[in-house]
Amino acid sequence: MIYEGFRLKSTSTRSTSNASTSIQQKGRREFVTLITAILSPALLFPAKPASAALDEEYVKETEEVINKIRSTINIDKNDPNVAAAVAELRETSNSWVAKYRREKTLLGRVSFRDMYSALNAVSGHYISFGPTAPIPAKRKTRILEEMDSAEKALLRGR
Repeated sequence: MIYEGFRLKSTSTRSTSNASTSIQQKGRREFVTLITAILSPALLFPAKPASAALDEEYVKETEEVINKIRSTINIDKNDPNVAAAVAELRETSNSWVAKYRREKTLLGRVSFRDMYSALNAVSGHYISFGPTAPIPAKRKTRILEEMDSAEKALLRGR
């Protein structure tokens, strides 16, 4: 009898312990389910900017940068406004690169690649040689070809 009483007591403690453990586990499962339901849409479908608006803005700003590069690299080195034009081009190119290099949808585009390369060549030249140093003919030709290629790619939506 003592043994059975001990066993009953042990069983009742165990069942109480099992019941509380079961409630705790159920509570945890419900909590995890709730958190998963809240976070899953945000993780699986992160908010994306409007693609059409981004494309239109990208095309417009890229064309503006292309025009600015062409006008700046064709300025005569003796023109008194050349230093200001180069400073303005560098500011514009830095903001363009900073804005669009974070956009994953644009990184694979031909227009982005060619524009980035052209901007890098122009900025690198003016950083290394100063704003009054003319761009060598070979480099200037390559820059103009890259910008032509970027313009064509923009027209095709690439």
